[in-house]
Amino acid sequence: MYALYEALLSIEAFMASGGWVLTAIFFLTMVMWLLILERLIYFHFELKRDAGLIKQQWKARKDKKSWYAHQIRDAWVSRIHQKINTNLTFIKTLVMLCPLFGLLGTVTGMIQVFDVMAITGGGDAKAMAGGVSKATIPTMAGMVAALSGVLGNTIVEKIAGREKELLTDSMTAE
Repeated sequence: MYALYEALLSIEAFMASGGWVLTAIFFLTMVMWLLILERLIYFHFELKRDAGLIKQQWKARKDKKSWYAHQIRDAWVSRIHQKINTNLTFIKTLVMLCPLFGLLGTVTGMIQVFDVMAITGGGDAKAMAGGVSKATIPTMAGMVAALSGVLGNTIVEKIAGREKELLTDSMTAE
């Protein structure tokens, strides 16, 4: 229990050293990874049910050759493709926002350094160190969050592409 308490204190100190921007990056990252996990759960559980349902409806159709039948098939496949693509654009946006928030942290930290320099004349290195810390930690955190998001997004997009291709191939038009 004491180790957990120490870990929480370390996390709290880290978050405080980066300022409010680090908190924003943390929440952006949490939302991004929740959406990535939601997509992975959908692909693993719900997509099989959705795809199985339209495959079953397609197999039950007597007419699979007419133009009308092809349009129905394309509409069904398109609906599943829309479900597969849900939140993928939002995940990409969050991945792109993480380093931008890191840069915002750099700017706010450097403003703090310049404020200290203006007040002290630039001679107080300890006072400037806090601003430098608030400038570099959010930048690092934004980059780490973006890199992890790129990895997660790549995995989700690869699975989405494969599932779309499998669904389209399994519902062949005669």
